Amino acid sequence: MKAIAVKPGVPDSVHLVEMPKPSVDDVPNGRGVLVKVLRVGVDGTDKEINNAEYGAAPEGEDFLVIGHEGFGVVEEVGPAVSELKPGDYVVATVRRPGGSIYDLIGTNDMTTDDQYFERGINLRHGFLSEYYVEDAEFVVKIPRGLKNVGVLLEPMTVVQKGITQAYEIQRRLRVWRPRRAAVLGAGTIGLLATLVLRLKGIEVVTFGRSPRPYLNSDLIEELGARYVSTEDIAVQDFAAKNGAFDIIFEATGFSPIVFDAMQALEKNGVLVLSSVTGGERKVEVPADKINLDFVLGNRVMVGTVNANREYFESGAKDMAAAVLEYGDWLERLLTHPVDGLENYEQLFNALTNGKGVIKAFCAVASG
Repeated sequence: MKAIAVKPGVPDSVHLVEMPKPSVDDVPNGRGVLVKVLRVGVDGTDKEINNAEYGAAPEGEDFLVIGHEGFGVVEEVGPAVSELKPGDYVVATVRRPGGSIYDLIGTNDMTTDDQYFERGINLRHGFLSEYYVEDAEFVVKIPRGLKNVGVLLEPMTVVQKGITQAYEIQRRLRVWRPRRAAVLGAGTIGLLATLVLRLKGIEVVTFGRSPRPYLNSDLIEELGARYVSTEDIAVQDFAAKNGAFDIIFEATGFSPIVFDAMQALEKNGVLVLSSVTGGERKVEVPADKINLDFVLGNRVMVGTVNANREYFESGAKDMAAAVLEYGDWLERLLTHPVDGLENYEQLFNALTNGKGVIKAFCAVASG
């Protein structure tokens, strides 16, 4: 079968490979699920892996099949699988267990191990292939009504986990009813964060760099949220003028904005960081003021990465609610389809150079 792979450590090495088709027998204890891949989204992680910024091949191999935003249909299941059947639409989780206590209790996204296993990212092949096989434990069934947008579920889980964790942390307050939220960044994650917060009935202001109007700002405003360009006003200046935020969800990939966000947070507020940033940027900040505000105001900052099955399941529920509430809104995020694995150069061109891209994805097969 065909797959799109890179040679970890070698910049711009993306290429097509031929691999044996996997079998349900590759998974022990009869728990294998063979999935025909239909669509795979690509994002900044795939670009950074192709830039040789990180990523590692499975042990004994010199290439890594990339792609962690998979969507497919079950073709075959092992004899011990009863929760899935051929014809089910599914999405697989990304991280696999290591050896920490968190891995052993099903929260492998919270691992304390220095070495971690992520499909399409680190030490495990990803989903940009014609088929993959996986243990049923890591395969999540999604409603047939989400067939056209199922490829968005993995990025949706980033948002689900971050916002859920914010509420979990603030259980310490006994009562926490956030009314106003800011989302920093208007890309795929920022748009999905705006959606989830609006589904909760929260007033949302989403900040992006580009001046309105454009597709992203239109999508935000269709949710009843407000779009603000940071070319017009900085986040902390907006908060000083219009009021601070109970939740701030950061999805920019630009680390200095974190310190602006810390100064725009309301008392008892939570700042959620979802960007994985490289580089060595340095900024001067009013450290004493920030520290004092966080201590006296019971403010919290939390990082979130990856997601376990819980967030895939809750993400699917919110996506279904979004289809009912907002119609084809999710489908409009899928701006740049590329047909066929063999067109990997076109796929990566859309990812790195495409204008107006919200989500680029490979349409691997129909089904």
